[in-house]
Amino acid sequence: MIGNLGPSAGTVGGYRDRGVWQRRLSGLRGLDWTLLGAVAALSVLGALLVRSATFQLLTEKGQDPEGFLKRHILNLVIGIVLCALVTVLDYRLLRAYVPILYGLACVGLALVLTPLGSTINGSHSWIVIGGGFQVQPSEFAKVGLVVLLAMILGEPRDGEIGPGRKDVLLALGLTGVPAALIMLQPDLGTTLVFAAVVLGMLAVSGAQKRWLAGLVGGAVLTGFAVWFFGLLKPYQLDRFTAFLDPSADPRGAGYNAQQARIAIGSGGVHGKGLFNGEQTGGHFVPEQQTDFIFTVAGEELGFLGAALIVILLGVVLWRGLRIATQAADLFGTLVATGVVCWLAFQAFENIGMTLGIMPITGLPLPFVSYGGSATFANMIALGLLQAVHVRRRPFD
Repeated sequence: MIGNLGPSAGTVGGYRDRGVWQRRLSGLRGLDWTLLGAVAALSVLGALLVRSATFQLLTEKGQDPEGFLKRHILNLVIGIVLCALVTVLDYRLLRAYVPILYGLACVGLALVLTPLGSTINGSHSWIVIGGGFQVQPSEFAKVGLVVLLAMILGEPRDGEIGPGRKDVLLALGLTGVPAALIMLQPDLGTTLVFAAVVLGMLAVSGAQKRWLAGLVGGAVLTGFAVWFFGLLKPYQLDRFTAFLDPSADPRGAGYNAQQARIAIGSGGVHGKGLFNGEQTGGHFVPEQQTDFIFTVAGEELGFLGAALIVILLGVVLWRGLRIATQAADLFGTLVATGVVCWLAFQAFENIGMTLGIMPITGLPLPFVSYGGSATFANMIALGLLQAVHVRRRPFD
């Protein structure tokens, strides 16, 4: 009898173990591998471009020429871990933690305005934590905004097609707090990302069109008021002036835009070859590894390489929209929609400013530019998309 118990128990244990592995494999099959592949390709291209943009500069300074690349790879690894953690969590449980996430985002943005904050490139948006590490709370505020609006606008309502007046006003009021803190830094680019996310999520939530029309009209009037009363910083005014007429001050405000177009145009169809860009190696374009990394792609990889980046970004947005349409509930749809609006506007603005069709705002290119906080936030956003996709059927 005792001898017969061993195989039986082992068999039961074997079935149990097999069931665990089957569930794990099923979870892996549930991931959107097309989305992951596009992000992985963008990340690899980004790492190569970061290396090209910084190698010569660091060499001339007598520093480790691979320093930026090593830190970028470390940031990517941390970002991948964050993405995995968010993916395995049930996104529907985020509703309970939204107030905490929102509160932390506002606290982080407020701390930037204290002596703990640091000014970089004219924007007081960073907290230096030592050891060469910096945190930009506004990047994580994007994540907090998406889940906050999804919770408010995605709650089920009896007899209502979309969010009511109180829901919309609450969403706008709570959005205004971090947006105001960001404008005080000032960080116009992130504020515009907030506006794109709010408009997109309101439209998908089923809010009445008059709200959307009112927001667009209010944004236009606010822009005129800001310009008329001189509320923009001098360097922000210079950026808009350079956008309208880059040739007006080619050695001053229009320098960045002018050099960016020269770098991209010089690449031609096939480019000068990776690590062989003259504009890149000569540091004619500032912030090549972050805000202007697309100029490195244009010069060294040419039109074909730059087009590949645009196509990969398009794949990311397409899969994000597909996830939004297949979500199990409105909350998931809105989370995916918010992420897509965030990434779409940021990619369009970043590439547009290097081509001269958008003003320079200092937004990095998602999944390509060098960065810590931006990389972490982008990977968390990717994790949110995967979490919604994996649980796209009710009760999965």
